[in-house]
Amino acid sequence: MQPLRSDPVLAEVIDAYGPLSLEPAEDPFRRLVVSILNQQLSTASANAIRERVFDRFEIAPEPLLGADATELEERGVSRQKIEYIRNAARAFAENDLTRDSFEGMANRAVIEELTEIRGVGVWTAKMFLMFSLGREDVFPVKDLGIRNGMIELYGERSREEMVEVAEQWRPYRSIAALYIWRYYEDS
Repeated sequence: MQPLRSDPVLAEVIDAYGPLSLEPAEDPFRRLVVSILNQQLSTASANAIRERVFDRFEIAPEPLLGADATELEERGVSRQKIEYIRNAARAFAENDLTRDSFEGMANRAVIEELTEIRGVGVWTAKMFLMFSLGREDVFPVKDLGIRNGMIELYGERSREEMVEVAEQWRPYRSIAALYIWRYYEDS
């Protein structure tokens, strides 16, 4: 991961946290549901809601399509996110989307496929690339934690400037993102 260590700022963060890596999720749909639940919420809030939902429901397309909306709302899922989760469940069930179906696709193609699902935007698709498929070269600049961590580490910058900084980390921008999140969470 020489491209990461060639950046002296990131090299210090790497030294502080040791090795970090991405592993593909066992169940990509389940991980997509996590990303939908995480949309525009603090980590603590999203984790609490996820725990309540995952404890009560089977997280798979068919069961979630049939899940009682009131029960989902009682566990903290907004009506809008219930719709988004059902849209994703429908897409996965109807299009037989699996890890194998995404395997040979370029990152851009995966993002295009997923953003066809109402409620799955670019941020969610990038989380899917990273945490469902284990892709190592994704930079989620739309993520608030990434932007705040970049500002703490590199000073005030526009999103475009953050993307420029991240270019030096290719082909390990996802791993760099893990370090930035970890740093930001601890600061």
